[in-house]
Amino acid sequence: MLPAQARLRRRPDFTAAVRSGRRAGRPTMVLHLLPDRPAPDGGTPARGDDPRPQPPCARAGFVVGKTVGNSVVRHRVTRRLRAAVRAEYDRLPPTADLVVRARPEAADADSAALRRDLAAGLDRLLAPGGRR
Repeated sequence: MLPAQARLRRRPDFTAAVRSGRRAGRPTMVLHLLPDRPAPDGGTPARGDDPRPQPPCARAGFVVGKTVGNSVVRHRVTRRLRAAVRAEYDRLPPTADLVVRARPEAADADSAALRRDLAAGLDRLLAPGGRR
């Protein structure tokens, strides 16, 4: 499992990565990478948040819609994607936000295929002069 500070949770964070980040499509997923996330608004921390500043770390979020399959299939795909991202997490810049959106083909893909697609997508996004 990814640590709590390494997970995207709020809708505005997902929206910013999808709209402003770079995109790489693969057969089983679409990756959206926002290399430098905007600074936090500085408001009061939400209940349960630690008010002490944390060192920046990369964050990842997952979108697995109903087109992928029923809830059992969606949860299985999410677990496999989370494991794949955990293996590649060290490659992400510390200020990056990554959104992984599963395509319907992810339901039939094994873990190795998902890891391959994730690695290839990150290669493309993290290359100098990567796509916008």
